[in-house]
Amino acid sequence: MDLGGNRRGVDMGPSAFRLAGIESGIRELGLSFVDRGDVPVQLPKPGTALDPTAKNLPEIAEACGKLSDAVRQAMDDGHFPLVVGGDHSIAVGTVAGVVEHIHAQDGRIGVIWFDAHADMNTPESTESGNVHGMPLAAITGSGPSSLTQLGGAVPMVDSARVAMIGIRDVDRSEAENVADSDVACFTMREIDEQGIRAVMEQAIAHVTRGTVGFHLSFDVDGTDPSVCPGVGTPVEGGVSYREAHTVMEMAAASGSLLSLELVEINPILDTQNRTAIAAKDFALSALGKTILHRPPMSRS
Repeated sequence: MDLGGNRRGVDMGPSAFRLAGIESGIRELGLSFVDRGDVPVQLPKPGTALDPTAKNLPEIAEACGKLSDAVRQAMDDGHFPLVVGGDHSIAVGTVAGVVEHIHAQDGRIGVIWFDAHADMNTPESTESGNVHGMPLAAITGSGPSSLTQLGGAVPMVDSARVAMIGIRDVDRSEAENVADSDVACFTMREIDEQGIRAVMEQAIAHVTRGTVGFHLSFDVDGTDPSVCPGVGTPVEGGVSYREAHTVMEMAAASGSLLSLELVEINPILDTQNRTAIAAKDFALSALGKTILHRPPMSRS
């Protein structure tokens, strides 16, 4: 889906991700793999007037509802959902599906939001009207009801159980939304000062406190453009290739990762599919791939 932003091309992200070899990579880890296909997305009818404060909202909400159903069904079937976008507005659907599955078991989840942007705008604060800048606000209970109510409970996730990592480009009014929430925000300054390991340790502790685990929403523009050039909203000074792998490796090692999505892969803006290949490698790290495969340590 590319309805949430103003750059075409991210709708081809899943195809590029498949081409990068995700299926063979997962199977080489000794895991089973099921490709459930693309979630259908209804495009706006030609000539449809756009709401300038939330462009393409009806179509985005409909697609997120279908994605939510697909994610919940996958988890009900005992599978780990790996969701690939598309623009970041799909996160509302992904998290809604995870929340519905976990809430049915009387549990709560946390969210790690890896991104250059906070994505906490609302129709009232947005400067662009692009819904891909609003998903985290919707997930934490602010924004259009067609999005906030998808998970069956408002908020889907308490902001006190959310941690942002890699943030470095925030609108002025959006910054107020972040400040008014209980989200733990680790900007690039915190990463520079503390290192990615310390930041991830704090983030994981934050999102697992009082939860059964966490969802990791990974926007590839959280990395530096030299790592993932095929994105619509690149911001210099991002996370390095190895730091991104550390994020994923630590998420896997935590034993608390419930679900994963990767978004904003734009093949039109990419070079030789570099961004999709990097995203595939990051996903494999989140699913347990390590540099060395050591046997379990003896307890004797």
